[in-house]
Amino acid sequence: MRKPLAALVLALALGGCATETARGAPPLRVASWNLEHLSEDGARGCRPRTDADYARLRDVANRLDADVVAFQEAESARAAARVFDPRVYDIVIEARPAGDRFPCRGLEGRTLTRQAVGFAIRKGIAFQRAPDLTDLQLGDPNLRSAVDVTLRPKGRPPLRLLAVHLKSGCASGDRGEACETLRRQVPVLERWIDARAREPIRFAVLGDFNRRLAGPADPVWAELDDADPPNADLALAAGDRAPACDPRYRAFIDHLVLDRRAARDLAGFDELTYPAGERPSDHCPVVALVR
Repeated sequence: MRKPLAALVLALALGGCATETARGAPPLRVASWNLEHLSEDGARGCRPRTDADYARLRDVANRLDADVVAFQEAESARAAARVFDPRVYDIVIEARPAGDRFPCRGLEGRTLTRQAVGFAIRKGIAFQRAPDLTDLQLGDPNLRSAVDVTLRPKGRPPLRLLAVHLKSGCASGDRGEACETLRRQVPVLERWIDARAREPIRFAVLGDFNRRLAGPADPVWAELDDADPPNADLALAAGDRAPACDPRYRAFIDHLVLDRRAARDLAGFDELTYPAGERPSDHCPVVALVR
């Protein structure tokens, strides 16, 4: 059952300074951001971009000021480095090669570039990378794997993170080919969650789930959040909050999912929206503060 986090969430603005925690260090700023067809060169792929567009994306990343960002839809580490300053962040990206080059809708002559999942991790934060969770691809080269890292920041307990980008087209309901694919991905993700819940390190799964997990009695959320084992008692960092990124959408599909231990350490949640008239991506970043 979904658990509101109003009692845990503090009204912490993204631009404000984090307060010192009982452990003597400010909370980690842990974010997720879908970069919408981010190619190395804006002349390619399904989202044409100019140098000014890349500059706007980097400005958003600078304002976000996260310690770690799970990103989606990046062609490569070089593409991600156009957004996340390589002097500030280490880029970790899934090893999966590009899938099929589908034509871009409404953009004659352009084809889809690789849509990869990864992390931008602030330099100075020690981390270890585990093998990518390739089972999420279900044997399909056009589905994304997940990237698995464990952060070991100074002055804070370790935090294991899995960056995901699940099948699109099944934001709610359970009918259709997309929902059938998502339904097959969920047990893979649940197995990873249950295995981590039996281990001593707290964890979070973050990224573009392409699913309104906070919906009433959502079956995907019910399967993931079964509290078996006990640390698989999960929480959405957003709680009952609705997104402000786009007025057309009243529920998040980008999520920061915390295990029971990480949820106890949640110190805040926010969404970074764009200035009026600017849409550098069709998703806005979301960020949790984790002590």
